[in-house]
This record gives sequence, structure tokens and C-alpha cells, in this order.
Amino acid sequence: MATERTAERSVTLLPRLRRVLRDDLDQGQRAALASWIAFSTTFAAVRGVTYSIRAGKGPFHNISAGGEHLHHYMWGIAMLAGVGAVAVHGDERYRNHPLVATSYGSGLALIVDEFALLLDLKDVYWAKQGRLSVDIGIGGIAAAGSYFAALPVMRAMHERRAAEQARHNQPVA
Repeated sequence: MATERTAERSVTLLPRLRRVLRDDLDQGQRAALASWIAFSTTFAAVRGVTYSIRAGKGPFHNISAGGEHLHHYMWGIAMLAGVGAVAVHGDERYRNHPLVATSYGSGLALIVDEFALLLDLKDVYWAKQGRLSVDIGIGGIAAAGSYFAALPVMRAMHERRAAEQARHNQPVA
């Protein structure tokens, strides 16, 4: 009985979520949400993959070219360059495509994860100084998540203020 209700809820959740995303968020808010989700997911995944590589577990390994380790911030820079090219040269329909926002969030996460390396120009990923990248990444996730959590409250306050102003501006009969 409980599993039936859970399955029923999950079936109705996706159409409701789609409706909210379509009807309650504007294009910029949808893009920001997609970027935040991509950033959060990519940041967590990259941390997991790098721990797996360091521990020698799982199918992952470092990528090298010519004996030089290719840091993942390089892939992030390439992704942001692609997003920038679309933003500058792309048609409106391409700029508004969810893949652009998702690529931006993922590319940014790849860079932020190695921020300490870029700041000191030393490979401090596993050193104490490498914690700076984690702090910045988690701080960014928390700040953006707080924004999205506050959106309904800000929207309700705006609508309430508009309704109050409309009431005050009505002519007295």
C-alpha cells in the first residue's frame, strides 16, 4: 500500500515539476537552476572520481598527454570557451538551450575544484591549501541553493506588494 502511494507520487511529481519549471520560472531562472544543478553534480562527481583515482579503486585513472598530467580545470576552460562562443556568436535559440547552462555549470565546477592549484600555480589538490577549492565550491553551491530556496518567498512578497499597491491606487467610489 505504501509503495503504491510512493510510486503514485513519483509519477505525478515529474509532470508537476515540469509545469513549475515552465510556468513559474523565467528563462533566466531556469538557466541559473540548470547551471546550479550541473555545478553541484559535477563538483561532487569530480571529487568522488579524484578520490577514487588517488585510492587506486574503480575504473578511473589520470589522463596524461606527452607524460604531462592533464588537470580537469583544462576541460572546464574548454567548456566555458564553448559556452562563450555560443553566447557571442550563437543564435538566440542556441543561447537559450539548456545544454548551454548545463555546460556552463559543469565547466565552472571543473575549474573551481582546482582553484587552489590555479591560485598558487602548484599542485596542492591533496594538500591543506587544496581545501580552498572545496570551500569555494561548497560556498557557491550553498549561496546558489539559498537563492533558489528564497525564490518563492521573494516572488510572493513581490506579488503581495503589487496587489497592495493596486488596492491603494483604486479610485474611491
